[in-house]
Amino acid sequence: MTGTAACAQTAVPKTTPSASPSPAPASETTPPAPLDATAALPLAPVSPSAQRLYELARGQLVQVRTLLKGQDSQASVGSGFFVSDDGLILTNYHVVSQLALQPERYRLVYTRVDGREGSLQLLGFDAVHDLALVKALPAGAGKESAPRDLPGAPLAFRPADEPLAQGERIYSLGNPLDVGFAVLEGTYNGLVERSFYPSIFFGGALNSGMSGGPALDEQGRVVGINVATRRDGQQVSFLVPARFAQALLERARTAEPITAPVYPELTAQLFAHQETVTQRFVSQPWRSAGHPDYRIPVPQEDFMRCWGRSTPSDTKGLEFERSDCEMDTRVFVSGALATGTLGVRHEAYDGSKLGVLRFTQRYSASFRNENFGRRVGKEYTAPKCHESFVEQAGLPLRAVLCMSAYKRLAGLYDLSVLVATLDQGSAGVQGRIDARGVSFDNAMRLAEHYLSGYARKEAP
Repeated sequence: MTGTAACAQTAVPKTTPSASPSPAPASETTPPAPLDATAALPLAPVSPSAQRLYELARGQLVQVRTLLKGQDSQASVGSGFFVSDDGLILTNYHVVSQLALQPERYRLVYTRVDGREGSLQLLGFDAVHDLALVKALPAGAGKESAPRDLPGAPLAFRPADEPLAQGERIYSLGNPLDVGFAVLEGTYNGLVERSFYPSIFFGGALNSGMSGGPALDEQGRVVGINVATRRDGQQVSFLVPARFAQALLERARTAEPITAPVYPELTAQLFAHQETVTQRFVSQPWRSAGHPDYRIPVPQEDFMRCWGRSTPSDTKGLEFERSDCEMDTRVFVSGALATGTLGVRHEAYDGSKLGVLRFTQRYSASFRNENFGRRVGKEYTAPKCHESFVEQAGLPLRAVLCMSAYKRLAGLYDLSVLVATLDQGSAGVQGRIDARGVSFDNAMRLAEHYLSGYARKEAP
């Protein structure tokens, strides 16, 4: 199978797991990037409304920095905003993830617009929606409350019964590129299509360092939290809807500070996420791939994006048509790990111009030329694979199932299943499903569901 452009006559097609489908142009498939990992984008000029809102909210804005304890040098920079007069601040989980996972190595500090600084305590997080709640402490205050000296009331949320209108102006605030606090003006463009969880499409150029900052409406009410932008585009950014931040605030505002690595809670959140993803996925019927001989499992496109590609019509030799479907949604765990996603792909081969022997060689080589593991190290065990020959609805299949366990997220696995049809001498289909961060039981459900999607079509 092919995951990169290949000449059908001279190259062995191959597919490897990837963060995004590769057959389509990068401008259409590059996934959103957390804002602390993106390149600089030009800052747009601000309007009088933006200036007014910045003056209104500037006292509630903070820069959130993760410091390496041993040297007090910063390891990451993001933004946040006060949501209570006793020091509660909302930001992104990915902004504070280093502290959350390694509190013995890192600490959090905040800086306000007027230059005042203090330490931060982590109270709670929602990794699935990339949110965190922290509490500000004044310098040298230990466990005391933060000072109640905010200029104006903490930022309020826009009521849920006042939905945004398409094209409504919204204003994102934060500290882009660690150069100073700023406001960026943009538009509300509805929710992102095919996103597994609701995500706001913000027509504005968010920059690195703005993660966790608020996005406000014309009345200065919070409608979303800055979270990501497209690496490959301009004026295409994303916000977490405010309702998820409100839920985290209510759940964690009275929680005790988190002082140990958060892997147990993180694992619990990922378990809930993978259960929801799996249940929704297996409850949907497969779409038709349009192949004349086979039923091939192609997922519905309501929360997956599918791209197709084929060899040119005048190709001499091996011909194939390919489909790659991938979820846009991924759960950020750390800078080295994102999980909680599914991908399904297949290639239909026609080797009638090659003859049986040459086709069989190419077809078998393509099946063998697969990668079933991500980098083995601190995050994963080496993949364990099982190969078998099965019959599905009268169609003989060669199948390989591989699983790799997460070392620090106990009970979660990466699953890959590769399938090849075996009933024709000069044609066939190879398909693959990849599931990241699923339980063993759900891995088996997904594998069974995927295999059940294959069958030979009955003659008309």
